[in-house]
Amino acid sequence: MPERALSFGTVAAAYERYRPGYPAELFDLVAEYAAVQAGGPVRTALEIGAGTGKATRLFAGRGVAVTATEPDPAMLAELRRHAPGNVRTVRAAFEELPPDGPYDLVYAAAALHWTDPVGRWRRVAELLRPGGVFACFGGPVQLADPELAEAVRVVRAPFLASDDVPSPDGTPPERALQWPGTELRRSEWFDQAQQLVQPRRLTMAAAEYLGHLSTVSAYLLLPEDTRAEVFRRILTVLPERVALEADITVHLARRR
Repeated sequence: MPERALSFGTVAAAYERYRPGYPAELFDLVAEYAAVQAGGPVRTALEIGAGTGKATRLFAGRGVAVTATEPDPAMLAELRRHAPGNVRTVRAAFEELPPDGPYDLVYAAAALHWTDPVGRWRRVAELLRPGGVFACFGGPVQLADPELAEAVRVVRAPFLASDDVPSPDGTPPERALQWPGTELRRSEWFDQAQQLVQPRRLTMAAAEYLGHLSTVSAYLLLPEDTRAEVFRRILTVLPERVALEADITVHLARRR
């Protein structure tokens, strides 16, 4: 997992170009939860593993003063090129952050699974004000057509069995409550844990879908010539445009 976590900097520009952003409704969901469970608006936030700033721009664009943290210098440079003025950037892994804030919100967009599980929830709690909110959101971008997904799996299989990121706590994908909700429900630091799903459907050209795959860590760990061959084979089974399921699973909790 650490090797996969540090693989994205080599494709920072592609990550910014091909990874989908986050809809305004996601901010509204987090803000509504904060208003009900934390008793007020979100004014300050710390982002864990901000990458190129896809979620950073969503929250900063709604007036939140965001401290965006990211350990990879290339990803951070891409973030800084696009960040508005109310974003403060810090080059650091989550485990290296000193107690700061306290913040109204600590959140992670498709990044929490890369953090060290030892002491994770204590560190998050230390960054939040009492009653502050933690949010985690993300999800895979998958081919909507099962037959097409199987065709891609078959041509990829000789080189890569799966491109998924396994659940950090081993929760099977068919279980209703997914990680990190499983841990938040048991945490001494948090209560009012919720799991919500925002449906999202996308369509894109086959070349754009390959661009997206080029930013997925499982492919990035392949030797360059192997990766090129995998993508060549995948392209042979794709139609000109592909439909994708890209639901956003959101986990929310309040610091006790």
